[in-house]
Amino acid sequence: MIVRSLKDIENTDRHVRAKSGTWESKRIVLAKERVGFSLHETVLYAGTETSMWYANHIEAVLCVEGEAELTDDETGEVHWIEPGTMYLLDGHERHTLRPKTDFRCVCVFNPPVTGREDHDENGVYPLLTEEG
Repeated sequence: MIVRSLKDIENTDRHVRAKSGTWESKRIVLAKERVGFSLHETVLYAGTETSMWYANHIEAVLCVEGEAELTDDETGEVHWIEPGTMYLLDGHERHTLRPKTDFRCVCVFNPPVTGREDHDENGVYPLLTEEG
């Protein structure tokens, strides 16, 4: 059994801050736990814009605080995301998130991330393994 709090993660190697300066993420469960998924609490900052494309992962996101505009960059469809709203990127959709307020969410990734990932120039997380 693993019991871990967000306080335990603060300012450790599990507390990742994007090079872009648009988000930070506390990686609660990682690939090294070997449970088949990773679990994160992520905050995207108000007034920023983050374009992402999880070409190597499926991600489910549950908004727990704040509001953001989510655009499916492939279709142009726009969604308003607020607390209690979930979105699932089950088709590896390219998307852009524009938080109107600080936007806190809980995210699940499959395959799990290692904790070292950050978006590349295409908005992609590389497919890293614990060995690599």
